[in-house]
Amino acid sequence: MIANHPEAEQIRLENVLFALGNPLRLEIVQTLARQGEQPCGALRGEVAKSTMTHHWRVLRDSGVIWQRPMGRENLISLRQDDLDQRFPGLLQTLLTAIAHN
Repeated sequence: MIANHPEAEQIRLENVLFALGNPLRLEIVQTLARQGEQPCGALRGEVAKSTMTHHWRVLRDSGVIWQRPMGRENLISLRQDDLDQRFPGLLQTLLTAIAHN
């Protein structure tokens, strides 16, 4: 199954903010920002696979992450360049603010 990803120009601020408004999704974004691309299993922790699938879908559909198949798993990466292009400084400001809390 190939996931649908919005084109960079289709990424909407309200969708990004909604996606980042959930603590678990925000934690995923923080991990991707620190560690780069990760297999979905590495990001799951103790959370049910079905729950994580929902969170990955929200992040993907909002334009925050890329998902690409690799064998039996998906690799997940942050769409930092696209987000910076659409909303300069937003992601870095958010990540910096969270790191100082």
